[in-house]
Amino acid sequence: MSVQETIIDKLRIGLSPTHLQVDNISHMHAVPADAETHFDIIVVAESFEGLRAVQCHQRVYQLLAEELSSGVHALAIHAFTPDYWAQKGEVPAPPECLGDG
Repeated sequence: MSVQETIIDKLRIGLSPTHLQVDNISHMHAVPADAETHFDIIVVAESFEGLRAVQCHQRVYQLLAEELSSGVHALAIHAFTPDYWAQKGEVPAPPECLGDG
């Protein structure tokens, strides 16, 4: 199973999201071809209701602790409640890499 598939599985099991998108954006960074080190995550879950953005991010980090300690270098996390997502429905494009990785 790829790292991307593992991330999807863990977030689905841990958060029961109503919307989940996990994109491998490693190719936008200074890493080897076919790397799985940088991911852009959009996750919409009712369990985020009443939490601050940092608390939502912490939940994602907790679920993906093993991946973060074994090769995943960066996560761009966009975590929303279903109500917010219904109103907004989009996130900004990830920034271009300015460094070595």
